[in-house]
Amino acid sequence: MTDPSPAADDREILRQAAAAHTAAARDVEAFLRRLPQVPDPSDVTEYANLLTREERARADREAAADAAGLTIGSLESGHG
Repeated sequence: MTDPSPAADDREILRQAAAAHTAAARDVEAFLRRLPQVPDPSDVTEYANLLTREERARADREAAADAAGLTIGSLESGHG
């Protein structure tokens, strides 16, 4: 039997993706709060890894939003 409300599943996937993105963004913030005044190469590597994780989580969130019917056009204005 199929789920009578597949949108509910899509919304749950979207909520989970949003939570993962929030966690990734918080990890970036936490890193930046403890970043020394003069970053060393390991700091740069860690930052790059954290940004990559955050960007992937954002992309996953956007894909889940599309699947849930929340597709939107560009957020950028053509004016400015």
